[in-house]
Amino acid sequence: MMKFSQKQIFIPSILKIAEREIENTGKYLKDELFNNAALFFSEGIEEIFGEKVYHSLETSGVKVLHRNIISDINIENIIREAFAIPKAVDVLVGIGGGKALDYAKYCAHVLAVPFVSIPTSTSNDGFCSPNSSLLVDGKRKTLSAKIPYGVIVDIAAVKTSPEPCIYSGIGDLISKITAGWDWKMAVRITGERFNDFAYIIANNTVLDILHFKETDVKNPEFLFHLVNSLLMNGISMEIAGFSRPASGSEHLISHAYDQVAEKPSMHGIQVGVAAYICSYLQQNRFETVRDFLKSTGFFDYVAKNPLNKEEFLKAIDIAPSVKEDFYTILSENDSIIRAKEFLKNDVICRKLFV
Repeated sequence: MMKFSQKQIFIPSILKIAEREIENTGKYLKDELFNNAALFFSEGIEEIFGEKVYHSLETSGVKVLHRNIISDINIENIIREAFAIPKAVDVLVGIGGGKALDYAKYCAHVLAVPFVSIPTSTSNDGFCSPNSSLLVDGKRKTLSAKIPYGVIVDIAAVKTSPEPCIYSGIGDLISKITAGWDWKMAVRITGERFNDFAYIIANNTVLDILHFKETDVKNPEFLFHLVNSLLMNGISMEIAGFSRPASGSEHLISHAYDQVAEKPSMHGIQVGVAAYICSYLQQNRFETVRDFLKSTGFFDYVAKNPLNKEEFLKAIDIAPSVKEDFYTILSENDSIIRAKEFLKNDVICRKLFV
């Protein structure tokens, strides 16, 4: 008789998205029987939200045995600090932007201790992904970690985040359209494995925010939908076992731009621009991508803070070599030429680059 096996996946035990949730941090940790925490803040975040966090922990009886302000994401330093954290610590909490969350997440992975993610901005889906973006030998690498044990998102905090962070999240979210198309093409051409459930979840996250007609990016309801969609994208990667549901040709271009640009922009900004170009190459919901980025003000923001045209063209050239055995639309013979021609001639692209 043939044996069948099902993959075990992990999902966050704490999932809270609402106004003023930072003030409930201690309660949520205590409800999960955590008593001793290590806190990791992004630079400047402790000054803004620290008092609320500490008060919440103190009133709930959760002790802070370790704290750090994160500015460096060098993997050697992270591993060194991980083993300096007191053994009594039973939960690691990251509060702020990507660096603090990635740092704390990888520390938790090294120590096999639960990690709770408290993002104060929505610049990408990393706050709920099973990966950490760190510096390894001076180069940015995406390393496997563990999906957070908990995610607490305070919409009021996210609303106060810098405008570029929100637009970065918008760019990262819309890229799931091109990433999913690339994944399906790779399955068809190379036989790469596919996960229907992960694909459906990632695709539905985009449909959710597209069907929500509000485009004021500071509207709390819009931010709720954005956060919820990015969160589910993180879970889709856990289900798939790799980044395919959320990362395709557009991410290759962004990673390449990071390598060649003198002053890279935020990850989601680069990804959003690349998704616009790649959706054209794929002839895949191009008008949908264009109209969403236009209506939310994403294009207007990038036009005021343009990317470097020559560096982006160079990034397109080298993008297919960023990941080995990662088939995307950029692997097709004429795609690089078509992408560069589109960038040079498209009316919108002319405003996004200098």
